[in-house]
Amino acid sequence: MSRPSGALLRLALEIGPLLVFFLVNARADIFWATAVFMILAPAAVLASRHFERRWPVLPLVTAIFVLLFGALTLVLQDELFIKLKPTLVNGLFALILFGGLAFGHSLLKLLLADMLPLTDFGWRLLTYRWAWFFVLLAVLNEYVWRNFTTDQWVSFKVFGIFPLTLAFSLLQLPILQRHRLPDAATASPPERD
Repeated sequence: MSRPSGALLRLALEIGPLLVFFLVNARADIFWATAVFMILAPAAVLASRHFERRWPVLPLVTAIFVLLFGALTLVLQDELFIKLKPTLVNGLFALILFGGLAFGHSLLKLLLADMLPLTDFGWRLLTYRWAWFFVLLAVLNEYVWRNFTTDQWVSFKVFGIFPLTLAFSLLQLPILQRHRLPDAATASPPERD
């Protein structure tokens, strides 16, 4: 059996549960959507673990929060908890990244160094930007759930946050190019016989 493409698989596993969350909310309600999301988010993490042979850290943390806040939403029949989940998750990610920087460490480097060979300055800059982006996502979530209907919040979560994150990721490409470590093949001259 051939393995799916890494980038397409990651995209499907991240956006798939959100799209189903949106569709179930549109057909039923936020409580049914939350119950389905509680099944699909951990399933996506397990699928990612199976195909990529490693635990995806950020989706894993998100899935844990989905289970916790989803359970509170369903048991207490209060949609507030599932609406707070993105604020708390993004706030936690920002806090962790800023905390690492305060102690002189880029925690993104620990997660992504194998995939992105960057200079230490590049890692610090990327970590700083992502930390502030997580703050922005937390603030946006708070604004939307407090000022719009639940259906509008669900739509924003799926069709607002994901495109914003994709656009922000693409805007980081110049940093990745400018601060990329030279390849081992180009860093040292080839050996001669």
